[in-house]
Amino acid sequence: MSILKVNDVSVRYRMGDFKDIGLKEYVVRRLRGKYHAREFWADRHVSFSLEKGDMLGIIGTNGAGKSTLLKIIAGIMEPTEGSVTSDGTVAALLELTSGFDDDLTVRENVFLRGSMLGYNRKLLNEVYGEIIAFSELEDFQNSPFRQLSSGMKSRLAFSIASFVRPDILILDEVLAVGDGGFRTKSEAKMHEIIHGGATTILVSHDLDQVRQMCNKILWLNKGEQVAFGDDVPGICDRYRVFLDGETL
Repeated sequence: MSILKVNDVSVRYRMGDFKDIGLKEYVVRRLRGKYHAREFWADRHVSFSLEKGDMLGIIGTNGAGKSTLLKIIAGIMEPTEGSVTSDGTVAALLELTSGFDDDLTVRENVFLRGSMLGYNRKLLNEVYGEIIAFSELEDFQNSPFRQLSSGMKSRLAFSIASFVRPDILILDEVLAVGDGGFRTKSEAKMHEIIHGGATTILVSHDLDQVRQMCNKILWLNKGEQVAFGDDVPGICDRYRVFLDGETL
């Protein structure tokens, strides 16, 4: 039984000059029939399903619709067409520093971010020590979050999401941050999560990372679904050829 099913999902944005011309001019142009909004489809007819324990790699150039699709899966946005059904808790790391308060300490932010992901204080108390140790922030627990470097903030965000044991974990370029040592730890943690039965979705521009970690792959190009399946090496090879020649 699928833990996640994306069924013919399309996302449309309406783009116009409302912010540039102001409310008064907008009303005047609408009354005269001279206001025109441009439609832009960020994703178009995307469909796939994942089973428990799958790790999906999503590839595509900038503007392919990857981040928009993740927001739909995470429940942050509603699709214009189609539907998404999931069975279980979802933790999403789309913008690493979102959900944190610069004026709170690292310790306080662990509980703040964890509660935003839907986890109770009892669970967070149980895993707090592991989160801090994994993120290598033992000496910064009582420091204001704003004093952390971007790499430290990224490590903390990843650690919180990975230790609260979600059923579905969504990562947008998260494993590309940090030094080599932390990246190795992150990949090892991902394998641990997968072996524990969690379903993971990873957006990455690192094809070697996708080849090594993912058992399924989705290729998007300008919002269109080019390929989906379990032939990760084959689809990565096709994508590499596309990048070299920029043709489909």
